[in-house]
Amino acid sequence: MSLVRTTDTQFQLLDSETLLEGLERTGHQVEYQCRSGYCGSCRIPLVYGQVTYKEQPLAYVAPGEVLPCCCTVTEPIAVDCQRISNAQEESADQLSFSGLSS
Repeated sequence: MSLVRTTDTQFQLLDSETLLEGLERTGHQVEYQCRSGYCGSCRIPLVYGQVTYKEQPLAYVAPGEVLPCCCTVTEPIAVDCQRISNAQEESADQLSFSGLSS
C-alpha cells in the first residue's frame, strides 16, 4: 500500500488498485474515458513523488503530470485533485462570487 495525498485529504492506495480507482474510492473528482492510458483525459498534476507505468501510455504525459488510470504508485505521492464535494462547493462559490448564482 502507498500513501496518496490530495488537495484536501490523504489515503492508502490498496495493493491491487490503480491511482484512479483509489481516487474514485475516496470520492475524488477525476475525468476519465479509456482507463488504459490511450486518451489522456484523466491527466492530473503530480505535486511530489514518482509513479511507474506497466506499459508506456499512448497519451502524452508531461513532466509533473500522471495518468492515474494506468500508473502504479510505489512510494508516497501527492497529486492536485479534490474530493467531489469540495470541488462542487468551490464551483458554487466561484459562480456566487461572479454574480451568476441566484
